[in-house]
Amino acid sequence: MADKAFDAEHTFLDAVDDFTVLFHSDRVFVREQEYPVGQYVVDIMNLEEEVLDGVDQGMKDFYRAVRNVWREDTEESVHQAQEKLRDVWTLVSVLPVYRDLDIDWSQPIKQNASLLEKPWSWLRQISPEERAEVDGYLRTLTGAGELLRIFRKQIALMLDGYFEPLDRRNPEAYAVGMFQFYSDMVTAELMGQDTYELDHSFPLKVRFVPMVSPSDGETIILAEQARFSSLLDFLEVEFFRGLAAGNAPRRCHNCGKYFLLTAGYNTCYCNNIAPGETERTCRKVGAHRKEARDRAGRTPAQVEYDRAYNRLKQRKNRKKISLDEWNAAVAKAQELLAQSGRGELTDEELKRKLAEL
Repeated sequence: MADKAFDAEHTFLDAVDDFTVLFHSDRVFVREQEYPVGQYVVDIMNLEEEVLDGVDQGMKDFYRAVRNVWREDTEESVHQAQEKLRDVWTLVSVLPVYRDLDIDWSQPIKQNASLLEKPWSWLRQISPEERAEVDGYLRTLTGAGELLRIFRKQIALMLDGYFEPLDRRNPEAYAVGMFQFYSDMVTAELMGQDTYELDHSFPLKVRFVPMVSPSDGETIILAEQARFSSLLDFLEVEFFRGLAAGNAPRRCHNCGKYFLLTAGYNTCYCNNIAPGETERTCRKVGAHRKEARDRAGRTPAQVEYDRAYNRLKQRKNRKKISLDEWNAAVAKAQELLAQSGRGELTDEELKRKLAEL
């Protein structure tokens, strides 16, 4: 039996549940990888549900295998538990953040020397009290996928309900959206309605380090090195840091996937290949479809105005009218359209007056 108390949390997840990232300006660095801050949250939002289901099932299988070690107390049962843990590592290794960590996923148990005893003899020898500690901790891990689901639902609620209606996309606008979200959640809680947990606080170890910028390999920067003890803590921090930098996830109006809307830019469409297309992106396809919808929804008066505008534009481009004449004619056309909208002109009258310009 071990001489010191068994640390269940560190024994099983030291390899991945304690990691360090760097923040600088609007960028986040994980080992050799660099992303705009907020990109990892986007990747988590886009995870297929089957991936989370697989992580859930893998953890449940590992939990049952560990309990079987205590029940059978055989080398074979320990070997099966090892295999189930390797299955979990395989599933976790493709998740955002973990995929970029410098971990030997083929032999993850090398990360902790106590896991190398012949084979996992410590697992068979620990005391009943220590077994209870392991059991309790593994029970919490079997719900890891559900915690990510809750996180995704909360972020989706913020983005779709409070950020999508925003007229502008910048840190100030996002702060207003967050204020409205928190206000509504507090009001709902006071009214006795079920709400999401709003305690966005967690332990965080931070230090500032001067270093060569990973971006260009030359510039010296002062980066913030943050150490996290859970994936969810990191995702929370990255999400809010992204908002402070003007970066926020947004759901593509064409394919429905999330993409990162960076500071100073506002579009409803992602730049991935659109569904059913081989080359055209959602940004390109979506713009054409929006234009077609707009054309389909235009009134007869607006259609007549469009025709007059295009005719006047062609005359200007061919230098048949001067720039001043073009501006005056367009202004007159706009006034005629406004008169039609107020009911002062019929469609026929509008068409005749526009043709006279």
